[in-house]
Amino acid sequence: MAKHQFQTEIGQLLKLMTHSLYSNKEIFIRELVSNASDAIDRFNYIQLTDEKFKEENWVGKININIDEVDGTLTIADNGLGMNEEDLMNNLGTIAKSGTKSFVESLTGDAKKDSNLIGQFGVGFYSVFMVSSKVDVITKKAGEEQAYMFSTDGTGEFEIKPVTKEEHGTIVYIKLNDDEKEFLSKWRVEEIVKKYSNHIAYPIMMHFSEDETTGKDDDKVTKKVKKSEQVNAATALWTLSKTELKKEDYVEFYKSFAHGDNEPLTYLHNKVEGGQEFTTLFYIPKTAPMDMYRADYQSGVKLYVKRVFITDSDKELLPTYLRFVKGIIDSEDLPLNVSREILQENRILANIKQNSTKKILQAIKKLKGDDSSAFTKQYNKVIKEGIFQDHVNKELLLEIVRYKSSTQEGMIGLDEYISRGNSEKKEIYYIVGENEKVLRNSPLLEAYKKAEVEVLILDDKEIDEIVTPMIGAFKEWSFKDITTMDAPDSKTAEEKEEISKEFKSLTDKIKEVLGEEIKEVKTTTRLTSSPSCVVKDASDPMAGMAYMFAQMGQPMPETPLILEINPDHEMIKKLDKLENSETFADMAWILLDSAKLSEGLEPKDKSAFALRIAKIATQAL
Repeated sequence: MAKHQFQTEIGQLLKLMTHSLYSNKEIFIRELVSNASDAIDRFNYIQLTDEKFKEENWVGKININIDEVDGTLTIADNGLGMNEEDLMNNLGTIAKSGTKSFVESLTGDAKKDSNLIGQFGVGFYSVFMVSSKVDVITKKAGEEQAYMFSTDGTGEFEIKPVTKEEHGTIVYIKLNDDEKEFLSKWRVEEIVKKYSNHIAYPIMMHFSEDETTGKDDDKVTKKVKKSEQVNAATALWTLSKTELKKEDYVEFYKSFAHGDNEPLTYLHNKVEGGQEFTTLFYIPKTAPMDMYRADYQSGVKLYVKRVFITDSDKELLPTYLRFVKGIIDSEDLPLNVSREILQENRILANIKQNSTKKILQAIKKLKGDDSSAFTKQYNKVIKEGIFQDHVNKELLLEIVRYKSSTQEGMIGLDEYISRGNSEKKEIYYIVGENEKVLRNSPLLEAYKKAEVEVLILDDKEIDEIVTPMIGAFKEWSFKDITTMDAPDSKTAEEKEEISKEFKSLTDKIKEVLGEEIKEVKTTTRLTSSPSCVVKDASDPMAGMAYMFAQMGQPMPETPLILEINPDHEMIKKLDKLENSETFADMAWILLDSAKLSEGLEPKDKSAFALRIAKIATQAL
């Protein structure tokens, strides 16, 4: 017998289970039954595809045994089973970052935290909410040796060889004295029906019940062992939509998603004809915790003719739909399809294309609070989709939402167009990191004066890449206001005259600032600010953010142009200023304050502060 120490994060998890999560203890049955079902799924696939198992007379089932005398609950399956290495990897250690992510995601609210357990693949450890002693006896299919994993949840576990006839796993739980409710046949049945009714394999419950025989004085009461199937054991997605109610879909989702929250929406489709497949997809109300992690878990399971194939293939849906949970069940794929074949399979490509369109159409139909909830959770990944999915680009552009310079909340592009200039057909936008900074940007002054709506894009990291490559939506072209002239009433000739009038001033400012700025020129876009900085639209780098992102390289700095407001009192006085030292200070202040207005950093903050202090002192 070998003793081992639990991984550090597992130790934290065990402490959490035994001391903190009390609000929803019943979920340990949900998690262990779900694990048993997954193990049976995996052996079912092997039995149908591996010659050495095809002759085995096998039917998958889960057994729950209640022993009131011993105070134990046993959950057993005849699935794939585990060997010593599997026990180390699956129970003693979590190789992936699931446990760490789980611990980092805890909110301190026991009810909410218990809902996270299954989502992070740490469901086995929920057993320590009700037990201080657990034995796992298991034998892997195709191997001779069985093993027992034992722990009291205090930081150590033991693994030793044992004897077991059939492959599969038995979880033997010694319940704590105050957890005897889980020895009640009615209580366990209630939990199974609540969370696991649609597990596709029979769940058999074995229990003892008092039975009385004889009459009057000859009555004899004794314990009689009984067995009952306690679940429907029908794969829900195989049923007709007419047979199912919303409650059925919701309850299946809860068991599927390992939580108590209802989905935002769901869609169940059966396709017949050239190809036959069934899909059942759910959109969670809350985004998965690992949605922005490179090692995110796929939420979609692939079945072939009701036989589970994989739940780790990230190619079943586009990556931007990684928040979707559900099932794809194909009638046409071969059972022994490999993962390499899956990636290039024409049948699966058609299913993916059909499923993507259906999911996006369902999202588009969301209204009111549901639509707002979706936007809050998933707007950023929809923007990813606009960048990635050219086939569904138009549909994604109908779904995505933006902040507006003139409206409260989030708006769609169709709504923007309904208020826009139908002759110009232009969608104006400004990109940055901070919504408040963007709303107060000097670049918006002329648009506010002209009552022209501008989209406020404050997801800079993605907006800067995605928006320039959109091009147009329903013949309306996207226009970055930092790279174009603002709306005003002056003619080109009038602007040329102003430029000539202030040429000596702009030349002097450029001479002071040198290479720090590409150009200095007058502008009519400003009303109350003396200056602003804009990108040079003609620079080849200006519209290439998405190309650099594709190559995984940082975006080179785009040269800036300093624009000055000839109508501002500061600029008029600067034009007549003869003190060269003060002029230089003011030129730098014009540039650095314009940068700050756009959320950019001055090149030398200390020098900026000293110049402000010097000019303020002179003014006093």
